Amino acid sequence: MLRKLDHIAIAVHNVENAAKFYQDMLGLELRNVELVEEQKTRVGFLTIGETSIELVEPSCEDSPIGKFLTAKGPGIHHLCFEVDDIVQEIETLKHQGAQLIDEVPRPGAHETLIAFLHPRGTGGVLVELCQKDDSGNLV
Repeated sequence: MLRKLDHIAIAVHNVENAAKFYQDMLGLELRNVELVEEQKTRVGFLTIGETSIELVEPSCEDSPIGKFLTAKGPGIHHLCFEVDDIVQEIETLKHQGAQLIDEVPRPGAHETLIAFLHPRGTGGVLVELCQKDDSGNLV
């Protein structure tokens, strides 16, 4: 079951440089900058209410975010929805005919479990699911 819109991810060349607008103009604070080796990215979050803006930069040349930036330039990359049970959500979506990129959850930022749905089946938008435990940690 979907809990909330967790974050909107924006592909950027550099987290700190991209964060300047959000910090200087909107008063948001960049926090939780971390390397996500599994995804070949470096991410930072700006929180507003219960939702965050995730700035995502490539951490190496063969990063999928690097390929996205080369093809499309900086901009919105995906929407992420927090779910109660990611394994169950994947199975439900699979049985409903969703086009999944991940049929098994994988590690994401902030010790979450994540899975992506292919944009071909979502109206052109890359959708991520993430699961946290009640304290916001990996389950």
